[in-house]
Amino acid sequence: QVELVESGGGSAQSGGSLRLSCRISQYTYKSGAMGWFRQAPGKEREGVAAIDSDGTTIYADSVKGRFIISQDNAKENVYLQMNSLKPEDTAMYICAAEGSVTSGAYYYTWPLARGRLPDFVYWGQGTQVTVSS
Repeated sequence: QVELVESGGGSAQSGGSLRLSCRISQYTYKSGAMGWFRQAPGKEREGVAAIDSDGTTIYADSVKGRFIISQDNAKENVYLQMNSLKPEDTAMYICAAEGSVTSGAYYYTWPLARGRLPDFVYWGQGTQVTVSS
């Protein structure tokens, strides 16, 4: 069973930095994309950053220039370096990995590039990030 475990969340001051980590295990789809999403209370889940197996990345407009997504060569860990944090970045940050959609399961499709529409179907439990002004 695929498992994703996030770490690195916490509290930061506006303008500060945090680095999130996500370890994925039992994931055999090595050409799959991985990503970070976030969800604030009362809001929809939104994509933050994603990285494809060839290194292609995508970022939400709200974090471009401030956040950097990366992964290790073994594709067992994905990271999110968050700089110049703002109070509006406060949310639960959730790591996700691409997979095959099964009936009734929640998934999020986020276009990475032309012709690439990965479905993120594997999810971690999330790590809370709180940014104070």
